[in-house]
Amino acid sequence: MAEGTEKPRIAAVLLAAGESTRMGEPKALLPWGGQPLIAHQVSALHEAGYAPLVVVLGHGAERVAEALPDHITLDVAINARYEQGRTTSIVLGVLRLIEAGVDGVVIASVDQPRSAGMLRTLREAFERERPQIAVPSLGGRPGHPPLFSGGLLPELLKVSEETEGLRQVMRDFGEGRLLVPVDDPLTLTNLNTHEEYEAALKPTGG
Repeated sequence: MAEGTEKPRIAAVLLAAGESTRMGEPKALLPWGGQPLIAHQVSALHEAGYAPLVVVLGHGAERVAEALPDHITLDVAINARYEQGRTTSIVLGVLRLIEAGVDGVVIASVDQPRSAGMLRTLREAFERERPQIAVPSLGGRPGHPPLFSGGLLPELLKVSEETEGLRQVMRDFGEGRLLVPVDDPLTLTNLNTHEEYEAALKPTGG
């Protein structure tokens, strides 16, 4: 990318292939702000300026796909190997971006609802500072989702369950990590159980 001539292309991979075993129902379809959670996540990433946007589906893919917004351009990837772990979805999503010439990619999970404002703050900080990795932080505590430099795409293709997925990349390139202060109260939130879901709804009014 020629300096100053093009806006950086920051892509997003949204992971939504899991079985939601602990929740007992598809997390992607949980109501969130008047729409399915996956629709909220896609809309937030789109509104925050991430493109291209890859959504990785797996368990119950056909049903979940019906909940995707039809006014947003998406690359939907179906992970037939989702039972082998989250890293198979990461690799599949990143593979879709190898030829896209992106300058960065955020790896988001459908069970970590985030606001468009927070996601935009993360992207803008990354574009200003151009670190290897940027993560949002709340009260000094690092949260999710992580945003990786385009130069780390080959490293993301190597992730596996055996090496703890993205944690290995974070360890190997942690010296280049930028903490981005945000005020989204859900920055540290994961939705694994109904109790966590109900608790997360309270600050959003969702």
